[in-house]
Amino acid sequence: QVQLVESGGGLVQPGGSLRLSCAASRFTLDYYTIGWFRQAPGKEREGVSCITSSDGSTYYADSVKGRFTFSRDNAKNTVYLQMNSLKPEDTAVYYCAASRNRGTCHGDFGSWGQGTQVTVSS
Repeated sequence: QVQLVESGGGLVQPGGSLRLSCAASRFTLDYYTIGWFRQAPGKEREGVSCITSSDGSTYYADSVKGRFTFSRDNAKNTVYLQMNSLKPEDTAVYYCAASRNRGTCHGDFGSWGQGTQVTVSS
């Protein structure tokens, strides 16, 4: 069974930074397309960023472009989401998820982590 575990969330002031990690077990992360999603209270879940397995193409939501960076460490079987210049509207529970569809970020993400809370507030 695929397992994903997020970490790195917390409370940060506006303008600050956090790095989220998503560690995989029981499967090789590099073989899957990986997405970061978030859900704020009272809002629908939204896609934040994604990296395809086939060629490493990386995509970002417009709201985070230029501020967030998605990276992968295959040796550690872990992906990261570096979040800079954080804003209060970035407050949400962040999830990583894995899709067997290696060539697109629009496939079915069938495996999810438990989420990590990010709160941006002064």
